[in-house]
Amino acid sequence: MGKWQEMTREELEKQYAPSRWSHRMDKEAVIEAHVREVTEGTRRAQATMQTLLHVPYGGSDGEKLDIYLPTDPSEAFPLVLYIHGGYWQFLSKEVSGFITPPLVTQGIAVVAVGYDLAPKGHLDLMVAQVRRSVAFIVQQYSKISGVYLCGHSAGAHLAAMVLSTDWEEYGVTPDIKGAFLVSGVYDLEPITHTSVNNLLQMSREVARRNSPVLCVTAAKPARKACEVLIAVAQHDSPEFHRQSQEYFQALRSAGWRVSLLDIADTDHFDVIEKLYQGGYILTQVILNMISRA
Repeated sequence: MGKWQEMTREELEKQYAPSRWSHRMDKEAVIEAHVREVTEGTRRAQATMQTLLHVPYGGSDGEKLDIYLPTDPSEAFPLVLYIHGGYWQFLSKEVSGFITPPLVTQGIAVVAVGYDLAPKGHLDLMVAQVRRSVAFIVQQYSKISGVYLCGHSAGAHLAAMVLSTDWEEYGVTPDIKGAFLVSGVYDLEPITHTSVNNLLQMSREVARRNSPVLCVTAAKPARKACEVLIAVAQHDSPEFHRQSQEYFQALRSAGWRVSLLDIADTDHFDVIEKLYQGGYILTQVILNMISRA
């Protein structure tokens, strides 16, 4: 796998183009199929679970949460914050509830985080919003036994940026015990050379400031308690594999507890879509990490 700097613009575009390894589908069809899958999964989840929808954590239209509560929220419970993908410019919390059934049935609360998408939102704003959502939720629920971050693609990027937060600015220190980062983007500079950046309008400075691989902080005692899982789909593009490997190495070098998981027979989309299945390998890894924390 070559470095992105060695690629032509056309080659780089292909690295970030939505694709499904098992089907011959164009970009729009791939996205439509993914949206259908997560929308239907969320509809099923909301039909059977105790929910608090559109809970504001700030003043912007995008700053809202969908909360999926376990059967008995009077007891202490772990809480997973799910941050959706969509290249920071599509999808929403409204289609993010599909992951909840196997977690909520095990007594885990799930919070789907909304944030302002491009072009209204920009990278600095989105990162700040997701950080504020974490601070808000831990202040709302005193019985949380631990916070876990879960993000897919652009959402994995935002979850990774949460790991580098200086919480003194927010007046709270969340007990972040784990992070599940799935098919994430950890180095934003290559994206500035692709059409993905048309709406984002990232400068090189903004991209570097918001690249998790460049924001890794040393694992202080509080951070050493946090276990990070970096997962990548077998059929993700070489660029996604490169970024996952480099972010894994950066965290490990800084003293974090981190593991890297290559999930067989998955692509960039079904690697997250399958989280509604209790027997799916990634679901099982997440449940095991939470249960032993």
